[in-house]
Amino acid sequence: MKALITGSTSLVGIEIAKILAKNNIDLILHYHNKEDIALNLKKELESIVNVEIVKCDLSKKDELDKLIKYDVDILINNAALDKPDIFDNKNIDDFKEILDVNLIAPFYLSKELGKKMYEKKYGKIINISSTNGIDTNFPMCIDYDASKAALISLTHNLSLQFKPYVNVNAIAPGTLDTEQLDDDFKKQEEEKIYKERFGKPIEVAYLVEFLISDKADYINNQVIRIDGGIY
Repeated sequence: MKALITGSTSLVGIEIAKILAKNNIDLILHYHNKEDIALNLKKELESIVNVEIVKCDLSKKDELDKLIKYDVDILINNAALDKPDIFDNKNIDDFKEILDVNLIAPFYLSKELGKKMYEKKYGKIINISSTNGIDTNFPMCIDYDASKAALISLTHNLSLQFKPYVNVNAIAPGTLDTEQLDDDFKKQEEEKIYKERFGKPIEVAYLVEFLISDKADYINNQVIRIDGGIY
């Protein structure tokens, strides 16, 4: 078994890579800027499974072509770009770049790698979306939110396109504890969550682990929230 993970140097991507390695799945790890993290992750995991790292700007088709040459059983579209700013500062160029990374790249990778999966009559595609694409709205992230909503639509269409052999699902995390946040903002947001805390990247990875397993063979065309319960 072999998996391609985009955005493997993010905290979520790192945890997914580690989980897949523990399941004896060989890895193609995509990264863009954080080469030191990619190299360290490769070094850590290559004693367990075969690991290859690939530098690629997902907003450029000629660089995306570096990734479609692979024959993988699992595709995790995890990479995401976000440029939060006040609404009046938003511009078309940034919006297009976010769509290129968060939506167009998953489309292209899923289309090309999914065809190979279909021919083998086996495959798993998991799109990492967000509750921002469902019902959590921040005008400061209007471009990111739109891309994550579109990624959910893409998931539904891909599951139909590749039926019955390729399972295509989306995971929609709520706020994850992945970055430094203002303490007052964090407390305010955590009070909206039934679990009264932000999610952990490893918890998203655990869900990925389940969805790629045989136990989840009948789960298809779904958007699974992992947000601790929000009101």
